Amino acid sequence: MYFVFSIFFPILAGIYLLVRKEVKDRRNLLITVAGALAVTAVLVVLTFFQSGPGMFTLFNLTDRLPLLFKADEVSVIFSIMAVLVFLCAGVFSFEYMKHEKTDGTMSKESHMKEKRYYGFYLVVLGVVIALCFAGNLITFYLFFEILTLSSMPLVLHNGSREAVMAGLKYLFYSLSGAYMSLFGLYFIERYGNTLTFSEGGVISAQAASSHGGILLLTAMLMLVGFGVKAGMFPMHAWLTTAHPVAPAPASAILSAVIVKAGVLAIVRVVYYIFGVSFLKETWVQTVWMVLSLLTIFMGSMLAYREPVLKKRLAYSTVSQLSYILFGLSVMNAGAVTGSLLHVLCHGFIKAALFLCAGAVIYMTGKTKVEELRGIGKEMPLLMWCYTIASLGLIGIPPTGGFISKWYLAEGALSSSMAGFNWIGPVILLVSALLTAGYLLPVTIYGFFPGADFDYENLRKKEPSRLMTIPVLVLTAISVLIGLFPEGVIDYLSRIVVKIM
Repeated sequence: MYFVFSIFFPILAGIYLLVRKEVKDRRNLLITVAGALAVTAVLVVLTFFQSGPGMFTLFNLTDRLPLLFKADEVSVIFSIMAVLVFLCAGVFSFEYMKHEKTDGTMSKESHMKEKRYYGFYLVVLGVVIALCFAGNLITFYLFFEILTLSSMPLVLHNGSREAVMAGLKYLFYSLSGAYMSLFGLYFIERYGNTLTFSEGGVISAQAASSHGGILLLTAMLMLVGFGVKAGMFPMHAWLTTAHPVAPAPASAILSAVIVKAGVLAIVRVVYYIFGVSFLKETWVQTVWMVLSLLTIFMGSMLAYREPVLKKRLAYSTVSQLSYILFGLSVMNAGAVTGSLLHVLCHGFIKAALFLCAGAVIYMTGKTKVEELRGIGKEMPLLMWCYTIASLGLIGIPPTGGFISKWYLAEGALSSSMAGFNWIGPVILLVSALLTAGYLLPVTIYGFFPGADFDYENLRKKEPSRLMTIPVLVLTAISVLIGLFPEGVIDYLSRIVVKIM
């Protein structure tokens, strides 16, 4: 039952920070946050080693709608990725949030803003873990809505007009998508007789034949609705507005973890509610595959043309998340295994990239790619991490990104959907080339700035250890997955066998 404590411990710790009037000593504030993150990480990891699936009912909304939590293999995979990213981004923020200084000292207003930031940061962590361990669709939907409301303050943090508009856009898109998904809950409960997640789905053959039309429409609406959080076209625009205005560590968790709530929702809806046998080779699968491939290509093209580094990384997230969605839409074992692996690889890689961008902004104030000539000479360690993470996102061995994209491409080639078995791999390859085109120029011009660069006044200024160590850890994890993928692949393959 460790997972139950891992849900409510960070939520209660975050609420404690939010309601506490003031924390006079910043050091005590950071110790409190670090302790909460560490304890939560330990609880989640212990869940991985517990014997048998755990289940816990918090209370009943109605006789047929329990607020149910359950630990299974999928929930453990998503929660471990989430808590590791939150832990690394949290440690990074201990230094980064000194941006709140005023004239060299922390003003009372800035101190309260930082306390509020960490309060919501911990609440969001608990809500994300609750989503991972949600045992039925009503529990998942409840915390899905709470996730939007609790994470919006991270977008609003600096209080600028741009941040407010981005927060409102995030709220509008997220609620719109959630209401589309809510439509499906009624029909699933009516024709499936349960909202509890079950491997292989809950739609009976009789319900599929009698009410197949309305259930397919319901499935499509839920895919698009939950796909909003995952940045799937045509509801992707919030992501590239909200991510760049948030503080860099908040951008890291938004891009690496919070958007995965949409992915997890789609995994649960497709593989635990409707089932592969009901959706495969239907118009729903065709539309889903088209939307995901369109998003992959569009996101890569927009990232390639974007001059602002954080916004470029946000467009990259739009594209890379649809790699995952495309693999899930193919609905064969290889592609789904690749998708689940890419959930992990993308989470660690994209968090590392956003933290690298945040460290550059913190140290230099530069936000545009064209301003970063020579940055590799100034911060060689940080930029080597950026380069290795970029290679992972492109899909170059020996990184984990290569392994996940290999499985995605193999799965696409084995697709039973005519045309998609070659269109899919082609778009994946084109997107990989575009990814190299928008990530590697930072490395090339960073380490090779040209003869006209002012080498005489060059000063190395690596970020502090609180910034570099989290980036190193995330980068190392992404490489280790690529070097030693067997254990992870075996674990994910067992999950896929159960849900297909």
